[in-house]
Amino acid sequence: MYDAPSATVLPARPPSPPRASIPISSSPPPATSSKPPLPTSSIPIFVPQAPSAAPPGSVSVAIASEGFGSPPNTLTEPVWDTVKRDLARIVSNLKLVVFPNPNRDDPGKALRDWDLWGPFFFIVFLGLTLSWSASVKKSEVFAVAFAVLAAGAIILTLNVLLLGGHIIFFQSLSLLGYCLFPLDVGALICMLKDNVILKIIVVTVTLAWSSWAAYPFMSAAVNPRRKALAIYPVFLMYISVGFLIIAIN
Repeated sequence: MYDAPSATVLPARPPSPPRASIPISSSPPPATSSKPPLPTSSIPIFVPQAPSAAPPGSVSVAIASEGFGSPPNTLTEPVWDTVKRDLARIVSNLKLVVFPNPNRDDPGKALRDWDLWGPFFFIVFLGLTLSWSASVKKSEVFAVAFAVLAAGAIILTLNVLLLGGHIIFFQSLSLLGYCLFPLDVGALICMLKDNVILKIIVVTVTLAWSSWAAYPFMSAAVNPRRKALAIYPVFLMYISVGFLIIAIN
């Protein structure tokens, strides 16, 4: 009998050292800036500079922070200041229209700051004076006088514009209304002194005064060839008002 081959037994493998465990966190990693911080020497520093002096020939205009020099709001000013400003404007325009001055031949210069408060006051005052002078139907007298004066001023203004006059519509209304001031004075005198002869004299003087006041403005606003067509209706309206002053008793 033969001997059986002997089995070779390998020695056991030494155990591997334990591995370190990696901790796993459920929170997201902290955000890091993609741009590296600038060094201290690269941070720009702005130093305010003094404004450069303007050259001698230039002119600097200061602009307010609220706007480009808009006019002040007059809605918040006291009522008395508004009344004083309007009264001063009425007195100034009355002097330019009714009394002699160097700007009478140029309506643009004479009534550059025109208004309608003065003409409205003179029309209402003349209507009230005529109604107070009337012995009966005072309200009807006031209504007729007011309608004739207001409609007459509008018609005369349209007549000047249709004749090619170089004047603003409301400026012409203002002018014709201010020219009623002498007739207002005449109506007041005739109301206080009820004398026919005195009425005729006063109305003649005030009528000539009103016509003299309106003549240069109306004649300068239209072509010289059409001057008579513009002036004749104005005289006709003032003559009608003069007859009303004499006739009402």
